[in-house]
Amino acid sequence: MLIASAVLCQIALNLARPLISYKVLALGGDSVAVGLTSASFALVPVAIALWLGRMSDRRTSMKGITLAGALLLAAGPFLLSTAPSLLLVGVASAVLGIGHLCFTIAGQSAIARFVPLSRMDAAFGWFTAAFSLGQLVGPLVAGLAMGSAGNVPAAARLMDANAALILAGAIAVLAIPVTLGASVKERASARETSGAAPAKAPASKPVAHLLGIPTVKTNMIASLALLATTDIIVAFLPLLGEETGIAPIGIGVLLAIRAAASITSRLLLPVMLSRWSRTGLITASLVGAGITLAILPWLFGNPVVAAVLLAIVGFFLGLGQPITMTLITQAVPPDARGAALALRLLGNRLGQVALPIGAGLLAAPAGPGGALWMSSAVLCAASIRWPKRS
Repeated sequence: MLIASAVLCQIALNLARPLISYKVLALGGDSVAVGLTSASFALVPVAIALWLGRMSDRRTSMKGITLAGALLLAAGPFLLSTAPSLLLVGVASAVLGIGHLCFTIAGQSAIARFVPLSRMDAAFGWFTAAFSLGQLVGPLVAGLAMGSAGNVPAAARLMDANAALILAGAIAVLAIPVTLGASVKERASARETSGAAPAKAPASKPVAHLLGIPTVKTNMIASLALLATTDIIVAFLPLLGEETGIAPIGIGVLLAIRAAASITSRLLLPVMLSRWSRTGLITASLVGAGITLAILPWLFGNPVVAAVLLAIVGFFLGLGQPITMTLITQAVPPDARGAALALRLLGNRLGQVALPIGAGLLAAPAGPGGALWMSSAVLCAASIRWPKRS
């Protein structure tokens, strides 16, 4: 039930997010406005991420937090569809971000608490694969909704975006009853298999203590780079398509190809871990995605080549995220797993705030390709900081 609700919520979220870029353009915004709006998705969640993580450590059920996430993910697209200004688009984007944070923390905490460590890579792989499935279906639906015309009047583009955002909200509403069935309660047998904390409220580990654990720091950096890059691709690929004459439906297909490749790598994760180390796979994830992404803007005008490159980028981007979750979970005491995973998400959100803003500022003089080159540099820098052994 958790995976099913994740699929529906992520379809809604990833249907809405590319539409935000088109709506910003239709309202007269530029690449800087797209970057700021993308950053607003992460800005408010930064303030509550650790609080939510500690709450998840204290609660015996993740149902309430998961349901709150689904409700906010349903409200966000409806607010976006009625937003008449760039400011309100940014506010609605922040609502989407809070909903995504609630749902993600609840799901990750449930897995960290109840799944045995020996099966945690596979469990996180399935959970993140559900997210990738949403990233596959959502942009495809967004592209179909926006049509095949590359240059249409702003009023028509705005009307199409608003209609598709209402559809995104309706899909998220469908996830609410599924989420209600995904109640995860603490059981003695689960504690025995996963080493989870007892039902009594645990003593909170200070943030400095968690950051003092080398594995937590290095995995936060890797996760930040990978997730922020995914966000930048979603936000700036529509702009690159506008520049090169690729219609919204083509951008939707390309984003879906990237997501399909991420699903593949996440489902193959147990097989790859039987041959290579976690550290080696994360390094490959960062370097492989970084190098391929640097090439993409130069060859984006050829849709077939762009599809191949985005498939490679997607495979590498999908590979690292579930491994970072496992390594952070294993590196901290059982009663701090929720807080540690929330700290990882906090790092992700900080990256999602700073990097899209930087990408938007860089894209103003250098074009949308500049945003992708910046992401490439961040990925490669994160791989250099990675220790040789985990």
